[in-house]
Amino acid sequence: MRVNTLVLVVVLLACSVYLVEGNPLAVCIRNCAQCKKMFGDYFEGQMCADWCMKFKGKLIPDCEDIDTIAQFLNKLE
Repeated sequence: MRVNTLVLVVVLLACSVYLVEGNPLAVCIRNCAQCKKMFGDYFEGQMCADWCMKFKGKLIPDCEDIDTIAQFLNKLE
């Protein structure tokens, strides 16, 4: 009985991780955080996350594709 319960818990945890990682909104926000780490003060992370929420993760920013992040970059003076 104990082994069955343990196996069930492991399977449920594995499934929940898959669902979270596959969620486009979560991927979008995670990419915004990654770009913020890469570009620092040059990247508007909050604006990016708000954009993700607005479009429900349908458009995902890619830190290596300037066309997807240009609107979130700013020049520091």
